[in-house]
Order: sequence, then C-alpha cells, then structure tokens
Amino acid sequence: MAKAFFRLQKFLRRTQFLLFFLTAAYLMAGSLLLLQRTRLVIQQGSRGTSANQALLVPDGMAGVGIVDPRTLQNPHPGPRLLVGMDALQEPALDPQHSPRWLMSRNSELRQLRRRWFHRFISDQEPMQTAGFKAMKHTAEHKGTYMGCFSDDSRERTLKGAVFYDLRKMTVSHCQEACAERAYTYAGLAYGAECYCGNKLPATASKPEECNSECKGEKGSICGGVNRLSVYRVEELRAGERRRRNVIYRGCFRAPENLTDTFPASLIQPNLTVEMCSEFCSKKEFPLAVIQGQECYCGYPTGRFSLHDGADRLLCSGMHNTSSNAEGKYCLVYQTPVQDTRCTDRKFLTTKSKVFVALSSFPGAGNTWARHLIEHATGYYTGSYYFDGALYNKGFKGEKDHWRSRRTICVKTHESGKTEIEMFDSAILLIRNPYKSLMAEFNRKYAGHLGYATDRNWKSKEWPDFVNSYASWWASHVLDWLKYGKRLLIVHYEDLKQSLIPKLKEMVEFLNMTVTEDRLLCVENNRDGNFKRSGAKQKDFEPFTQEMKDLINRYILTVDEALRGRNFTGLPREYVPR
Repeated sequence: MAKAFFRLQKFLRRTQFLLFFLTAAYLMAGSLLLLQRTRLVIQQGSRGTSANQALLVPDGMAGVGIVDPRTLQNPHPGPRLLVGMDALQEPALDPQHSPRWLMSRNSELRQLRRRWFHRFISDQEPMQTAGFKAMKHTAEHKGTYMGCFSDDSRERTLKGAVFYDLRKMTVSHCQEACAERAYTYAGLAYGAECYCGNKLPATASKPEECNSECKGEKGSICGGVNRLSVYRVEELRAGERRRRNVIYRGCFRAPENLTDTFPASLIQPNLTVEMCSEFCSKKEFPLAVIQGQECYCGYPTGRFSLHDGADRLLCSGMHNTSSNAEGKYCLVYQTPVQDTRCTDRKFLTTKSKVFVALSSFPGAGNTWARHLIEHATGYYTGSYYFDGALYNKGFKGEKDHWRSRRTICVKTHESGKTEIEMFDSAILLIRNPYKSLMAEFNRKYAGHLGYATDRNWKSKEWPDFVNSYASWWASHVLDWLKYGKRLLIVHYEDLKQSLIPKLKEMVEFLNMTVTEDRLLCVENNRDGNFKRSGAKQKDFEPFTQEMKDLINRYILTVDEALRGRNFTGLPREYVPR
C-alpha cells in the first residue's frame, strides 16, 4: 500500500511540474502576442498627428484647420497660405484620407524599429569565448600579425586614422583601409574599431587578452577591451604604388616662428610636394607645409588656423625664398593622415538634466550636424529612430534608448505638439527645401551616400514625393516655432559657410565648452564619412515650374513665421531668382 502511495505521489509531482511549465509558456506566448498587437495599433493609429500638416487652405477655410490632403495634388485653385501661427491646429486625420507620404514614412519608421529590435536581441546573445583559443590571427589575411598590444582611449597608440564598422568589421577591411592611406600598421579593437599608424605600439599584452571576435568575420580576432590586434600591412600593396591622396589647401602667411609652430621639420634640396607629404605622413601629421627647401609637419592650431588664405601668386617660386615675398608665405597640403585630436567620443557619465533635440526635416543635414557636434564635444548624439548604416559607421548613440539622457542631444524628424513638448530645448536645423527634397529622395533610393538614378527622377514617384514632402518641410518648422520651448535656429547654408562660429554657437547652446584645437580638428575632418560620392545628375532640372510655385509659397510662409518670432529669416537663396 505504501509503495503504491509513493508512486502516486511521485506521479502527481511530475504532473504538477509539467502543468506549471505549460501554464508559464502559455502566459508568455499570450503576453508577447498582446504586446505585438498593442505595438502595431499604437504605431498605425497614433503617428498621424499634426507633425505633417498640409499648409494650403482654400478660400473660405483660413483659420479652420488643415485642408484635405488630396488638394495637395492640385494646389492652384485659389489657395491661401497659413501665415499666423495660431491658425495651425491639430486635426484628426482620417486614415482613409491620410497622405501617401505619411503612410510611407510610418512604414519606414516601423521597419527601422523592427530592425533595431532584432539587432538588439542578437547582440544580447552571450559570446562564446571558449572557441577563441582555436582562432588564428593570420588565417586568410595578407598582413603580418604583430601581436596583442595595450591601448588607452585617452592616448591612442595608433594615432593615424580611425574607422568604425560596428556590424561588418573584418581584419582585411581594416588592413585595406589603412593601406590605402599609406599606413604601415592596422590595429583592431572591441571587435569593430580600426586604427592606423606608422609606429608599432610600445606595450605588449598577453595574447589571450585580445579576445573579441570580429563583428563581420566569425573565427577572427579584432582586439579586445583596450587591446589592439596589430597587423603590418605593407604586404598588402607589394609591387603597387600606394594612393597618396594629397590635397592642396592653399597659400597662407607663414607664422613668425615655424619651428615653434610645427612639431616636425625637414630640410631637403630639391624638395617636392610628394617628399614633404611622405615625410609628414610617416610622422603621422595631417598637414605638410612647404617654404622654399623646408618642410614642416603639424596640425591646424590657433597660431596657424588656415582661415585666412592668400593669393597663390604670393607663393609662386616657392623654391626660391627671395621671390616668395621674403619668405612670408608657405604652401599647405593635406596628407592622407587623419587629424585624430577630436575622434574619441563617449556617452555622458551622468544623465543630462536638459533634454535637447536636434530637429530637422529629412535631408536637411542632420547626420552631418551630428558628426560635427560629436567631434566638437566628445559625446555621442542619440536618435529617435535606429539607423543601422549610421550605427555601423560609429554613431553608437543610435542603439542607446532615445530617452536615456546619456547623449548630448537626440536626432528627430518628428513634429506636432506632443512630440515637441517632450524636449526641454532644441537645435532646429533648416535647409533650402529644394536641396532637402533632393537629398531625401536620394537617401530613399540610394542610401546615405548614393544618388538616385535618372529613372527614379523621371518616374511618377518624384512629383508625388514633392507634392507631399514640400508641405512637411514647412509644417515641421512651423510646429517647432509654435510648440518649442527654447530654440536655436541654425541654417544649413550658414553652417557650411561659417563652420567654426556656428559650431561654437551650437556647442554653447548645449552648455558645453570646447577647445580651439578640437574645433580646428573638426574643421579639418568636416565631411566625416557621409559625404555623397559618385556621379551626380548632369544638366538635369528635377523641379517643374508648378513644383517651384508650390515650394516658393511655403518658403515665404516659413520666412514670415521666423521673422514673427524675432529669428533671422530664411536666406534669400532659398527662392530661385
């Protein structure tokens, strides 16, 4: 009897455990399904706010609200523009009549967030370090593995150039990048960061301390935490001439004491630009300065800022000092070496008390502005969205939650009362709508660095895009003017023309201080990794007269609204003359 009772008790215990496990699994599955449905409802139902209001109002409807978006397709029948800020109201858009650009943008944002979720989950998977012992540093790589070396983020051991690819970094990719810029050594750290230089690091570390797997190449080592896997890359270009990529910067008045201004110098009979550039590259300096038979290497500084160029004729006959205005001028060239005095960045050590937005219409230069701010302040910027291409290239704030307050400011293209009032202050970046629309159209079809094809521009998609996005360009500015608590207006064109003064203004608005040398370093690396390359459209005017009339009316509306808030109006170049 006792034996049978014991068996029954054992069976009940197993059954109890099985029921508990099934119940827990059922509850978890139900919770995930509920969260997914709730998320879809929120995204599909709540994003259509006044962030993207149309601005054309037929006669008789001024001050009432926003016209049916379908009227954007034919803006000519007697429209009047909303000029007063108080006339902007928040309509509830009927989903059946929402403009196509709004639905398209919402779809893009949902895809970005889904990508962020999947990548976040994949990055949380624990890395199996047990298999690292079997990895070989030299397998399938042309460079010679030199060893594992220590690296300090405050004083880099390889100072020549810095590259990031936080998802696809490989040993070969790093070696190629350094070899193309005439460096001797390539070092990898944290599995995704690449550093170049011409001097081998002095402090060696234990081989097992380089234990980070390359993000883009399983089975290969890419350094570790404060550790560099260093390769000699000379073998990559054996028998080939390396790319020197020397850029002429101009003729400048020489500082009074060249020896004190520049850390390295060389006196060479029959000195050439190539000789001086090669000498300065090996010394890891971004500037090569020539005066007569003398070569000097260094950085842009307060004493030699490269802001005031001189007539090139004053530098004629440089190899004859007597003909060079008595040696008062010098020729300046940019070497392949990167100015790395401002490349190190980090998250804020304490949460920011002021929540700052970097707001712009898409295509207005937000990524470029983030590059400038990060390198000027030394702190990462955040983003309301997740863009894998930006994250891969070193914008680590892309993966940080946008409300973490660990970043210096947060990128956003949102507008509308609710979205704007979440921020305590904002830098509002405004760009010529003609340029912004073309830049966003290029991004839509060719990514951050490419150009849309002729077929894209001549398709029906382009006029539909202009009709929808042009109104968004205007409503974005108007909403931030209406609901923004504290604003700094920055015109993209002014930032391009007067980089240092405008960047100083932006940094001060962020309540940060920056050294003059760091600002000059930013100016030396002003384009970053996101300047478009490739074949541009030649002799092609994408805007019809009808498009121009529509955009010009929006420009006048925004200009009047800015002046009404005592800000500087839009640059005159915005309206085609």
